[in-house]
Amino acid sequence: MARSTRPVVHYIATRPDGTVPPTNIYRAQYARANGKPVTTINLADHSGQVVDHPSPGQKWYTDRPFGYFHMYTRPGEILERIEDGWPIRLWIVEPLGETGNWGGHHSPYWLMSHQIRVVEETDAWKAFGHRGVQTLAALAQLPDLARQWATEWAADPEVARRTYEAWEKRVDRTRALTGWAFCRAQYSRREAALQAVNQLAGDAAAQAATDAGADPHAVALIQLRARCLGAGQLMFDRIHNGEYEQSIRGLLLGAGLDTQAPVPA
Repeated sequence: MARSTRPVVHYIATRPDGTVPPTNIYRAQYARANGKPVTTINLADHSGQVVDHPSPGQKWYTDRPFGYFHMYTRPGEILERIEDGWPIRLWIVEPLGETGNWGGHHSPYWLMSHQIRVVEETDAWKAFGHRGVQTLAALAQLPDLARQWATEWAADPEVARRTYEAWEKRVDRTRALTGWAFCRAQYSRREAALQAVNQLAGDAAAQAATDAGADPHAVALIQLRARCLGAGQLMFDRIHNGEYEQSIRGLLLGAGLDTQAPVPA
């Protein structure tokens, strides 16, 4: 089989203001707690330029909060080391000079260097992988959807409870979220993206359902539905072979519940 000739693209994520977050979150927290500054650099100020690391550390260890440029060749994993989480800005960069990778075979998509060329800014949705656009669209709908689900629950709590609990049992029994979605995310290098989706979806739905006056039990099940929906959107292209996989995907998207989930594009 012929090898792919597609060029390797290296990405760095920054905060919304363009500054690079620390490569070690815990060292950064410790430094700030002790009144020490955490070095950074703003890639937005250096588009198209070659940039040297402002305070290079030992190669290639985390001996300081920000000791090297940390790049990814799989943007679906880039959210794993972002201190403040989503939203981010995403940049295509070119590593220059000596490079390293202490992730070994566990994280072959990592690369470190002390010098880069900032090629250009690219679409931030790529941090969620191939279905980033659709996933972000689903996340944007969740506050309205969660309020709708909470209103429907309140209209007939007993029927809603039975319906949701039956669906929850199928999700748990099949491990649709914790098994299928998680494993497929690992294989396709979107594990960090899935973790971010779980957090974003769960937080958005819980807040909206709580604001709508839902009781704690309803909030928990609506939150689970939102997390499953986000995972189903993110991994829609990886859980699709055969009738059983499609049933798993359907569960994630809300099959068996009374209201319609957003239809994937």
